[in-house]
Amino acid sequence: MKAFRLETIETFVVGNPPPRHGGRYFIFVKLKTSCGIEGIGEIYNATFSPDLCALMAKDMYGRIFDGEDPHDIEKLWHRAYGAGFTQRPDVTVMGVLSGLEMACWDIIGKAADQPVYQLLGGKVHERLRSYTYLYPASGDVYPSPSEPNVYNDPDMAAEAAARAVKQGFTAVKFDPAGPYTVYDGHQPSMDDLDRSEQFCKKIRAAVGNDADLLFGTHGQFTVSGAKRLARRIEAYDPLWFEEPVPPDNPSHMALVATSTSIPIATGERLCTSREFANVLTAGAAGIIQMNLGRVGGLLEAKKIAAMAQTFSVQVAPHLYCGPIVAAANIQLATCSPNFLILESIRTFDGFYSELLETPIDWEGGYVIPSSEPGLGVSLNEAVALANPYTGAELHLTMSHDPV
Repeated sequence: MKAFRLETIETFVVGNPPPRHGGRYFIFVKLKTSCGIEGIGEIYNATFSPDLCALMAKDMYGRIFDGEDPHDIEKLWHRAYGAGFTQRPDVTVMGVLSGLEMACWDIIGKAADQPVYQLLGGKVHERLRSYTYLYPASGDVYPSPSEPNVYNDPDMAAEAAARAVKQGFTAVKFDPAGPYTVYDGHQPSMDDLDRSEQFCKKIRAAVGNDADLLFGTHGQFTVSGAKRLARRIEAYDPLWFEEPVPPDNPSHMALVATSTSIPIATGERLCTSREFANVLTAGAAGIIQMNLGRVGGLLEAKKIAAMAQTFSVQVAPHLYCGPIVAAANIQLATCSPNFLILESIRTFDGFYSELLETPIDWEGGYVIPSSEPGLGVSLNEAVALANPYTGAELHLTMSHDPV
């Protein structure tokens, strides 16, 4: 194949309209080669404003990627990882690098006329089981937290779970365990414990054995607090207890893991194989949830999945961002023997489908991997450009006040 080089970059900062499932905005990058092949990627970066992140992408591209062969993933990755005398996991650097690396893989697949999963080991799974968060029936807006809603009322959550199962989902996720702040971890209140137990009890009654329960938290508890919560929900056999303590100390999370029969899941806030190696060697989790727009890209995620396999740990790619990360997650899941389940944003409908030229194929609880080359999707640039983000808030936020 004739050699070609990266020639241009374009960025898109897209506002996600209400109900904003997946976050307030999405950051996309488009790379183009000298021979005209285009690749799309997405940055999952919540630590700085999105326009600044887009500028960071252009800066990294100009210093490291411009004029290079997109096939040289390892060389480009290590140059970015070590830039500025760092060589350590940095969530902002890795988010930007993930988007650029993802776009390179899209180009590589298109040049080879193959889906990326065929270039990372080949198809293992013909279809990919997926789960959804429980959302209000209308799907239109987030309800007021002071009113009974699917996020604080176990009966309404049970009704939403039954609707999801009727759609075809075989797993549902919910996070009723109370507030999370920049000061965590803390002890759960008695109300938090009771609410969490009631959610599990009523959702289990509503879905029976037709769906797994995925209990989400956001690293808000101390080790002892997480153990108390795990004891309250263990009887309802959740498939996982997600990020029960802050993600920066795997040895603490391992103490929770050894105290409960519920599998611990973690990874959405981690980046690079180095951080995941610490989780695995500590025995902190049985399920890892790397986000392809933050972890370091597709090749790094494939390395992490392979490493996890040697520890008998499964992978469940995380998604609370846009449809290009969703497409990359699908590529990784398709070629990973230890894939467990895929996070979806509902059925990838609504604005998700509008942002893509061809929507992600979701059928009866499963994603059907695309056979198209590259990431298997194309960004609808007209829709992206028509929906610029004009807000001032970050993609996700935590409370600034202690519980």
